[in-house]
Amino acid sequence: MIASIPSVDTEEKKILTSPQGIVSKKHISIKDSIEKIKESQQQVNLEDQPREGFSIEHVKMYWKQYAYVVKENGLETFYSALIKRDPILISEEVLGIVVDNQVQMDYIQAELISFIEFMRKSLQNYHLDIQLSMSNEPEKETKFLTGKDKFSALARKNPNLHTLKNLFNLDIEY
Repeated sequence: MIASIPSVDTEEKKILTSPQGIVSKKHISIKDSIEKIKESQQQVNLEDQPREGFSIEHVKMYWKQYAYVVKENGLETFYSALIKRDPILISEEVLGIVVDNQVQMDYIQAELISFIEFMRKSLQNYHLDIQLSMSNEPEKETKFLTGKDKFSALARKNPNLHTLKNLFNLDIEY
């Protein structure tokens, strides 16, 4: 037995295929709503927050601590930018990060808010701000080394490598 498909009027097709109402383009997000509330509370309560002084040693300590947390989370670019140079004290409550290029600046800009919050909480100064700036120094040309060149360069820095190589009768593959 073959089941027959009931026929549908063309008028019913128009009703089913035409839009049935206005769909709002913006979706309500609980996360966005909570973030907006937190931002407004943070702006209002900023004057009530502590504003303690800090030393550059404390800044460096928390700076490196955050760098290692970032590295564990897989943000290697941010980690290398934080570790490469020490923080700069621009003013009493403004720190500076010097980056090498625009790519690093764009990448770090996205993560900067969480870094500022960490530093504010750690230093107990909620008026602290961090600014990004680009390095004026031209980057050194990187020379790709062969295995022999790498070993020679490392051996110049640490002559004990030759001693270890000879002591254990190692053959360094070039």
